[in-house]
This record gives sequence, structure tokens and C-alpha cells, in this order.
Amino acid sequence: MVYVLLILGFGLLMKGADYFVDGSANVAKLLKISPLLVGLTIVAFGTGAPEATVSIIAALEGNVEMTLGNVVGSNILNMALVVGVTAAIFPLQVESSTIRKEIPFTFLASLALLVLINDQFFHQDAENLLTPGDGIILLLFFSIFLYYVIEAARNSRDEIDEPEIEPEATTWGKNILLTVGGLAAIVLGGFLVVESSTEIAIRFGMSETLVGLTIVAIGGSLPELMIAVTAALKKQSEIALGNIVGSSIFNILVVLGITSMITPLIVNSKIFLDIGYMIALTVVLFIFSRTGCRVAKLEGWALFLSYTVYLTYIIIRN
Repeated sequence: MVYVLLILGFGLLMKGADYFVDGSANVAKLLKISPLLVGLTIVAFGTGAPEATVSIIAALEGNVEMTLGNVVGSNILNMALVVGVTAAIFPLQVESSTIRKEIPFTFLASLALLVLINDQFFHQDAENLLTPGDGIILLLFFSIFLYYVIEAARNSRDEIDEPEIEPEATTWGKNILLTVGGLAAIVLGGFLVVESSTEIAIRFGMSETLVGLTIVAIGGSLPELMIAVTAALKKQSEIALGNIVGSSIFNILVVLGITSMITPLIVNSKIFLDIGYMIALTVVLFIFSRTGCRVAKLEGWALFLSYTVYLTYIIIRN
């Protein structure tokens, strides 16, 4: 039965992503805002729902190592595997504003997380924890990002002079239904994949930390992967990259912010190397995106290969 649920979850993810990209792209046209901003907000927060659900449930059940591993693993997946596979299919165009602000903001969020969990650096006898106070700091960072996105959306509307609306984008009801229905299928599909794959992995004797960094992270990031690949194939690369960047910010600031307020998160010392890799990926993505304002196919393959090396390492390490 667990294998049937796994296949059903993948099916819901793929079909939901197809509907969601079409609906959200048309909503952007109707609202007269950049598809990038839709990717940073509606798409990113929607696809971040599986990570949020899994992390909150794990925190409530006391599986705190899985919570942090899930978020860090998901962000690594977003920036290495999702960007890599998507760019390998179709080069990702990068708006200058993304280079200047969104990607550096992802770097700052990752750096803030590294500082907040490294209590022993400031007090040698302290235990490394992500406390409720740290959670408040992360949520405050998110409020700053949200303010920036709202202002960017207002400026974007002012700059767009009555764009031509394609016939399929004229119906509000249809596109809202496509967006909401697609998102519901994505969230349900992601949940089924995470639950079934975690059960299968535990049967094979995998540790809780490794499950969080790999199986749960991969399952939680499948919505981002499905939407990014579908958006790239439909040549909606702004939605694809906005989704990846926005989801990474959402995972660190909101998911960890909320879960650490529910219960302090104990930090496994092994996670520092993973966070270092996550920060390095943000820098690499920033550099790649400055080469012709796009992430090219060759760069996509480089990111994909780096993830396969990392995945092999953490499986051996754990």
C-alpha cells in the first residue's frame, strides 16, 4: 500500500504543477505584476507548505533533528538539484532585481541561521540550540522581506502599461481555480510522497537526521522541482527562479521561525557542514546569475553534479 501512495503522490505533484504554473502565470498578467513576484510569493509560499507541515509535525512530535535537516536539505535541493535540472532543460533568465536583492537576501538568511544556531561560538559551555527568541528574529527578517516584496509589486504595477492579456488569461475564476486546485494537488502529493518514502527509508534502517536531509527534503522539495521544470518547459523561467529563491527564504525564516517557537531545536554538529554548503550554493548561484543574466545549461549541470557528490557524501557520513 505504501508504494501505491508513493506513485499516487508523484502523479498529483506532476499534474498539480502543470495546472499551478498556468494559473499563476495568468494571475500575474491579470494583476499586471511581474511573474517573478508571483514566484517569490504565491508560488514560493505554496510550495513551502510541505516543508512547513513536515517540520511543524516533527517539532510537535519531538523529532527536532529531522526539522532542521528537512529545511537545510530542502534549500540545498532547491539551489543545487532544482536549479541544476531546470537550467539543464532550459537556461534560466535572471532579472537584475533578483541578482541585486533576492539572491543576496537568501545569503543573509542562511548566514543569520548559521549565527543563531552556533551558541558555542559565543559561549563555549552552551548547547547549540535554535530557541524561541531566535525564531522571533527569523520572523522579523521575514517581515522585512515581505515588505520589500509588497513594495516591489506596487512598483511593478506602476511600470506596466496595460499589457495585452491573452484570451486564456481573461477569466479570473478559471485561473484562480487552476492555481488553487493545482496547489492543493501539489501539497497533497508532497505529503503522500514524504510520508510513504519516510516509512520505506526507516524500514531500511536510515537515521532520523539522514532521513531529514535526504528523503524528507527530497519529498518536500518535489513541488518546487515539478513547478520549476514545468515553468521552464513553458518558458516561464521567472516563475521558476522566483519560486526557488522565495521558497529558500520562506523555509529558513518562516518554517524554522515557527517551529523553533513551538520547541527549541537541538542542533546536530554535523549540520554545520550542510549549512556551509547551502551558503556556498547561494554564492555560486549569485555568480552564475551574473553571467549574461541567466543560469546556463552547463552551469545547471555543474550544480546537479555537485548535489550528487554531496548526497553520496552525507549517505556515507551518516
